[in-house]
Amino acid sequence: MEPKYLGQSSALPASPEEAVLDYVPNPRPGSRYLVRFAAPEFTSLCPITGQPDFAHLVIDYVPRETIVESKALKLFLGSFRNHGAFHEDCTVGIGERLFREMAPEWLRIGGYWYPRGGIPIDVFWQSGEPPSGVWIPPQDVSGYRGRG
Repeated sequence: MEPKYLGQSSALPASPEEAVLDYVPNPRPGSRYLVRFAAPEFTSLCPITGQPDFAHLVIDYVPRETIVESKALKLFLGSFRNHGAFHEDCTVGIGERLFREMAPEWLRIGGYWYPRGGIPIDVFWQSGEPPSGVWIPPQDVSGYRGRG
């Protein structure tokens, strides 16, 4: 299937449900390796107050047959800007959708959310045990430390 967004002028999808995630053939199908995407300016809306929530997302995966096309992923993540959902729903939902559609060997997502009401919320999800024989670096996103 031809990617929908690659090489095209593309508007931000109105919602995560309307966003199309494109997957392209793995260019290195005989190699086991890790792919990392970092989205340090992810935003969504609080479903109760409508106030913006901000997070630094880190997505790691070990591909099988396909990889996610980066422009489609950027538009998918951007579609959360006007989407009301709790931190847990956004983080786990992104991980589950990527895992379900792309079918990688392994996937994890770390959602490092900035404080609201004085409490930072970090949310982590992974598809199972990390595969052996693949270098999986730590996510290295510092926990919120406030002023101290």
